[in-house]
Amino acid sequence: MLHSSRTMVGARMYGWLYTLVPILILLTPVGLAVDITHFKTVALTLIPSAVKNGAVCLDGSPPAYHIDRGVGDGANNWLVFLEGGGWCDTTEDCLKRTTDKEGLGSSKIMQAKNFTGILGSTQQLNPDFYNWNRVFVRYCDGASFTGNSFDRVNNLSYKGGKVFSAVVKDLLRKGMRHATNALFMGCSAGGLAAILNCDRFRSFLTEHTNVKCASDAGYFLHTKDVLGEYTYANYYKRIVKLHGSNKNLPKACTSTVRPRGLCLFPQNIVPHIETPLFLINAAYDGNQIGRIWAPSVDHLPESWVRCKFDITKCTPDQIDILKGFRLKFLNALPKSSNASFRGMFISSCLNHCQTQDQRNWDTDPGFKVDDKTMAQALGNWFYGRRSVQIIDDDSVPKVCATKLL
Repeated sequence: MLHSSRTMVGARMYGWLYTLVPILILLTPVGLAVDITHFKTVALTLIPSAVKNGAVCLDGSPPAYHIDRGVGDGANNWLVFLEGGGWCDTTEDCLKRTTDKEGLGSSKIMQAKNFTGILGSTQQLNPDFYNWNRVFVRYCDGASFTGNSFDRVNNLSYKGGKVFSAVVKDLLRKGMRHATNALFMGCSAGGLAAILNCDRFRSFLTEHTNVKCASDAGYFLHTKDVLGEYTYANYYKRIVKLHGSNKNLPKACTSTVRPRGLCLFPQNIVPHIETPLFLINAAYDGNQIGRIWAPSVDHLPESWVRCKFDITKCTPDQIDILKGFRLKFLNALPKSSNASFRGMFISSCLNHCQTQDQRNWDTDPGFKVDDKTMAQALGNWFYGRRSVQIIDDDSVPKVCATKLL
């Protein structure tokens, strides 16, 4: 229990999230008030040598990441965290990302990064990973590091697969090849990328490295929306086609599943992953409610527009329908009795991307399920202190402290 028409789908994909931010801040429980200003600013590291190999962002600029070096007994451990930020399914959307102020299509625009939550360097706030080498990999390809194409007409590089390899190889040269422990994870589109590339990441390291993967808010559900349509599946299909992602999607999925866009849905991938995987997700993931369950399309009823922007405006019938989404999500989770191999921390919050927000990651008093913070849950699972499969049994959607993007 907790304590505390196609263009519209692409171009307006983030709009509802930004509308929701002030509402969530106002409704955040008082008990979750913590000092969220405690962070470390980490400079950007470019990989200019990757350009000659075609490992580039959408605009052709070099890939990049931020790294805070480990110290003490964590100096030989590595946390590699992939940034999130949605996807682009049309040439127009991808071109917009090249000038996006967040740098989602160009490293020319990227700024320094504040490390907090699981990336934090304070032992009290991040007990298991605070002194590791912590790396935040920037996301600038628009297809969860799977792209393998080039648009000569618009000069757009869909090279996410090569970007992923270039970053990992650069980190190997900087000491990761000798890692004792390595945790590979990401948030949202980055969380999906961590699932897609989990075994691939493992293949870069030696058998002597203890490698595990985790996904924060990356378990996107394949289901019909409130209109009875597979709007999101069609969206994923367009992404795979535009970016030429087939080559870089898990072959265990693409060899049997059609269309191949369905291989962006974790429920079709996770059963084939051989590396231990931990899932952190909200059963009422705010991003999925607004994108998959009640998508931003012209013919979405106004009542659902109000509901997905503000849960307090949902009717009792809509709340019941949302509970149905939760059940579909839970039923799509991997079935495994081996919690040391597949662990999970599933809340009933309207949250998205939780591990980088200190209020969600590890606070006291604060955000807990079964009296465990997600920091405790993930740490216990990674180090094998105990098996961890935590699912909040409260089916009522809640507003909790959150970081949406």
